[in-house]
Amino acid sequence: MNTATVTSLESSSTTASSSLRNKHNGNSNGTSNLKTAAKPTTSENNRTTEELRRAIQKKYRHVAAVHSKSRPSTLSHDSNTAPSFIGFRNLMVIVLIVGNLRLMMENIQKYGVLICVRCHDFRRQDLALGLGLYLLIPCHLFAAYLIELAAAQQARGLRAKSKDGAASPTEDQRSRFNSTWKIIAWIHAVNITLALAVTSYVVYFHIHHPLIGTLTELHAIIVWLKTASYAFTNRDLRHAYLHPVKGELAAMPEIYQQCPYPQNISMHNLAYFWWAPTLVYQPAYPRTDKIRWVFVGKRMAEVFGLGVFIWFASAQYATPVLINSLDKIASLDVPKILERLMKLSTISLVIWLAGFFALFQSFLNALAEVTRFGDRCFYEDWWNSESLGAYWRLWNKPVYQYFKRHVYSPLIGRGWSPKAAQLAVFFASAVLHEVLVGIPTHNIIGVAFAGMFLQLPLIAITTPLEKMQTPTGRMLGNCIFWVSFTILGQPFAALMYFYAWQAKYGSVSRQMAWNSVASS
Repeated sequence: MNTATVTSLESSSTTASSSLRNKHNGNSNGTSNLKTAAKPTTSENNRTTEELRRAIQKKYRHVAAVHSKSRPSTLSHDSNTAPSFIGFRNLMVIVLIVGNLRLMMENIQKYGVLICVRCHDFRRQDLALGLGLYLLIPCHLFAAYLIELAAAQQARGLRAKSKDGAASPTEDQRSRFNSTWKIIAWIHAVNITLALAVTSYVVYFHIHHPLIGTLTELHAIIVWLKTASYAFTNRDLRHAYLHPVKGELAAMPEIYQQCPYPQNISMHNLAYFWWAPTLVYQPAYPRTDKIRWVFVGKRMAEVFGLGVFIWFASAQYATPVLINSLDKIASLDVPKILERLMKLSTISLVIWLAGFFALFQSFLNALAEVTRFGDRCFYEDWWNSESLGAYWRLWNKPVYQYFKRHVYSPLIGRGWSPKAAQLAVFFASAVLHEVLVGIPTHNIIGVAFAGMFLQLPLIAITTPLEKMQTPTGRMLGNCIFWVSFTILGQPFAALMYFYAWQAKYGSVSRQMAWNSVASS
């Protein structure tokens, strides 16, 4: 063989060997890839047990453990967490709305529309006397200012003749001060008594319409309370001014330093107190920086809207129930009276709640905004009251603060027991309630007095429930409050005074007259 042939054979052999090596290498790589695929990846190694459990659940749908631990029922006492009842609250609201809509439709179908704008019995005499009394009643507050102005002038003269003391006043100084105070107190007493007595006389004998009479009497009571507070507060301030014990003046409320005695005896100070939404006199009050007139407009719109609603509800719903109750009361049909009472309780509660919001939330806030009165805590969450005592402390803060400051605390300071002082407070409040309701309706029958004074036994019953640590006791106290408030309280009083009014002026009096004529 020649050289070319040998070279060609070597080249072919080399190519074949290379091909066999490549094929062997390829098989080797394939085996390596299979081994690599069989080994778990790094991400699979990092999968948590929970992820694997979810993956298994997706893969094996029928093996999920539904019952994996012991659990109590949601409403069971063994449950560790209290469930939310917002859904039931929403259901109750819906049921309440639907139920009242049904009653409204039934009322319209049975009685028709009873609203009549022109059907009122406002006599011109009632309007004239009501307006006249509204303008004259504040004159008694001005008379109290003149009394205190004279007392302040005398105090300035006595202060100029004496020196600041470092001890309590002597017996002689105390005696002279008490003698002077007795004279001032008698003049104040005559003034405020006339304010209430004259108004009550005119309302009872000369103002027929109960609404005008109630508004007039309420204004007189407010001015009466304010005048008494003005006299009592300035009495203590005058005593501290005339007999300044070292450190005592500095211990006075800090806000009083803005207008110390006797600088507070001024017409401007008195006029502000007259219009301020409080019954308690102070030389100075917390004030806001400016008046938000948009806020005032919104609150007055609420007053107007709620006033229209109260008028509509009273005429359309409350009046028919009251009228239909007259014959039951006259015949002393107790089951029917109770049925009427429960029917009246719903609408009376709605009217009362609307009146509460209109007065304490809307009107007093509007008045506070106009006068820039800063302390607007006119009420607290009385609806959560766990006792009757808590309710009377929370629902009407101006009146509560007044009686605590000017009646309860002074009596405690004189050595009275807390229960005796509480009895005096409720007695005074009961008298004012009877005056406010009985005089405008021309029927002083004692229902308002008894309803207020009999709160004391209910307070004694519910106070231990309020102090109980268990929710059951507090819930029971709140339920007793609502039952006494919605059924035994206002509806019963409204029924009694309406019957007394009708017996004196309305259909019952005409029936009585007819029966007497027929019997004769």
